[in-house]
Amino acid sequence: MLVLTRRIGESVLIGDEIEVTLLDVKGDSVRLGIKAPRETRIQRSEIVQAVEAENVSAAASGANAAEDILAALTRRRDDSS
Repeated sequence: MLVLTRRIGESVLIGDEIEVTLLDVKGDSVRLGIKAPRETRIQRSEIVQAVEAENVSAAASGANAAEDILAALTRRRDDSS
């Protein structure tokens, strides 16, 4: 990981097409401005991680739901015999 010190208004270039500028510092928060080609995806990592965790949770509950349905159908068939 590259660690840099920047002052307000100073920028960092990433490759030839991405520029990150420090816009403001307030307390323990910083505001960044990012110039990048429109096709470049820029996402907050905590949002990506939350979506991934939710997807894993949904997939796990979906697998359990299928098992529960199968068990219910099997019980129903056994009860009607």
